[in-house]
Amino acid sequence: MKTSIFGLTLEQLTAWLIDKGQKKYRAEQIWDWLYIKRITEFSQMNNISKECIQLLEEHFVLYTLEQSVKQESADGTIKFLFKMQDGNLIETVLMRFKYGLSVCVTTQVGCNIGCSFCASGLLKKSRDLNSGEIVEQIMKVQQHLDAVKKEERVSHIVVMGIGEPFDNYTNLMNFLSVVNSQKGLAIGARHITVSTSGIVPKIYDYADEGLQVNLAISIHAPTNELRTRIMKINKAYPIEKLMAAIDYYLEKTNRRITFEYILLHDVNDHVEEALQLAKLLENKRHLSYVNLIPYNPVDEHGQYQQSKPEAISAFYDALKKKGINCGVRHEQGADIDAACGQLRSKQIKKTAKETVK
Repeated sequence: MKTSIFGLTLEQLTAWLIDKGQKKYRAEQIWDWLYIKRITEFSQMNNISKECIQLLEEHFVLYTLEQSVKQESADGTIKFLFKMQDGNLIETVLMRFKYGLSVCVTTQVGCNIGCSFCASGLLKKSRDLNSGEIVEQIMKVQQHLDAVKKEERVSHIVVMGIGEPFDNYTNLMNFLSVVNSQKGLAIGARHITVSTSGIVPKIYDYADEGLQVNLAISIHAPTNELRTRIMKINKAYPIEKLMAAIDYYLEKTNRRITFEYILLHDVNDHVEEALQLAKLLENKRHLSYVNLIPYNPVDEHGQYQQSKPEAISAFYDALKKKGINCGVRHEQGADIDAACGQLRSKQIKKTAKETVK
């Protein structure tokens, strides 16, 4: 199968064109057609020679993703289910905020991290997405916006969809380069956030990249015993190793880090855990923000329920009293398959049932 041209950074496309005997300046012209004019066929590039267009058509395709399902929420959230060339399904979500339009992208087909509360890990990882498939998610959402309301554009990106981004590191870095480039989508680095469950070696690597892209850590528990119970990655990278890597990141970048904390009823939502979390972050308070997330229940993980409002308030208050910057995330898309991976899982089950019939 031909690969998506969206997978090439500007430098990679330039090198490829030169290797094929084309002029260096062609790369920027092509990028203008791809990301500014947002063409749907190579033949629409009317200032590119026929020879060059034929070369591109022989080696690349523009779009490899096909929209399979689109769910729209009353609050403006849209969840897309895309089918890839190999038939695999991935989710992408468009969310509307006062500050702009944010897209949550997927980086893997399935997930091997195995968090016990998460819908993404219901189906094990079958492969990584290449960088073109990740970029295409942004382009497909932008196509939707262009068709509905031409002046709207994707302004923010969160890499928090299905999969562990740091387990697909090289493709992630290429994706960030493409979407951040001023000659392309020009989405500011500080408007992009990458979330990891805590793959410690890659946190060190990420710190050394020198990027302005934000980092979020899925912490979800303040002790090894509890975190290991709900996140098996803690066996490989316990909290002590994770915090050492975070200290390195903070020292290297001096950039604020977000700690994601999903509140699970009567599991990790007690004031005791809030105080333990505050203790864990006390020497990082000036560069830490805790994002408290109400849990979206998943049928297959029936042992977990959303925390009661009074428990969420008490947890929040305990953190604030200890000087920890925090907030409670507003639920998006509560009237559709809100949990990450939920729509994909349902669609695969539905297809399996239809096949059996």
